[in-house]
Amino acid sequence: MIGSDSTHFILIGQGLAGTLLHFFLSKGGQEAFVLDEPRPDAASRVAAGLMNPITGRKFVKSWRVDELLPAAWETYRELEAQLGLSVFYRANILRAWARQQDENQWLERSGWPGYEPYMLDEAELGQYARKLHPAHGYGEVTRSGRADLGRLVDAYREYLRSRELYREEAVDYSRFEKQADGRWQYGELTAGRVVFCEGYRAVFNPFFNHLPFRGAKGEVLIVHMPGAGFEKIVKQAGLFIVPLGEDRYWIGSAYQNQFEHTRPTPEGRARLEARLQQLVDLPYELLEHRAAVRPTVKDRRPFLGEHPQQKGLYLFNGLGTKGASLGPFFARQLAEHLLHGAPLDPEVDIRRFDS
Repeated sequence: MIGSDSTHFILIGQGLAGTLLHFFLSKGGQEAFVLDEPRPDAASRVAAGLMNPITGRKFVKSWRVDELLPAAWETYRELEAQLGLSVFYRANILRAWARQQDENQWLERSGWPGYEPYMLDEAELGQYARKLHPAHGYGEVTRSGRADLGRLVDAYREYLRSRELYREEAVDYSRFEKQADGRWQYGELTAGRVVFCEGYRAVFNPFFNHLPFRGAKGEVLIVHMPGAGFEKIVKQAGLFIVPLGEDRYWIGSAYQNQFEHTRPTPEGRARLEARLQQLVDLPYELLEHRAAVRPTVKDRRPFLGEHPQQKGLYLFNGLGTKGASLGPFFARQLAEHLLHGAPLDPEVDIRRFDS
């Protein structure tokens, strides 16, 4: 029986969070069985997987970026070696300045301690200068890049299938039963601990719906733009242009905190196309219009930890828009907690909401 040993695990969900946690548990010598219901609106399938150390209108270093980025790079390289494919790509980000105040803010930040490794005073525009509609100016973010999360998740799913550690199934929460010995049973599966890694679907989880989950719906376009030749990521006028290779680009995103469904909308497509046409003077072909809901938390920190009453039930969620950089560091931390009792960071431990 899968999970007959109380040190084994059942993971619910195999998006980015479930994939990374399984990877670290496996590295620690423990098997985990995964139940998942793949969905086209899963954030891991739609997100660009950006790793951006300088964010926001005031060009602030991302939270704990000095720790997060090295952990992410190392993890994705290890996964590439294990799975035999490429998923991690380094690329600088061109940040447009709309006005003199933006330029002043950039130059001031770049002189602050700890900012210099991530910011260039003068951007190297090259061919971008001829293809982008003019801005006041540009700064350039370094040590940035992207992870192809959809490709990673798909490849890891096949790896799990090859080891008979995966089943495609919509989870029925009512089937979880606590046994006399403290283990959890779900049908024929038994494990000492169950970890829910469900992304936005966690809002329907009766064990953890007391937590302040939120969701943000994003719509993106995948376009074919022959001859653009962009290698760097561009952020201008609130729009990201992310090169995917073979003249394909990820264009996004428009986020909504209020939404009626998770499907793409004509209005979302129209907004993105209008902004793209305002940004570049290049012909393009629309290949795909996608939408997804990413899990968010009111304090913008991930959710890690054990249920306060139901011992043996854990949560790994809330990676949000920075999941590609947050995920590896905190998946490793949660694995160390589960395997060796290492403490969780209080800033991400779900006990911060016990009151």
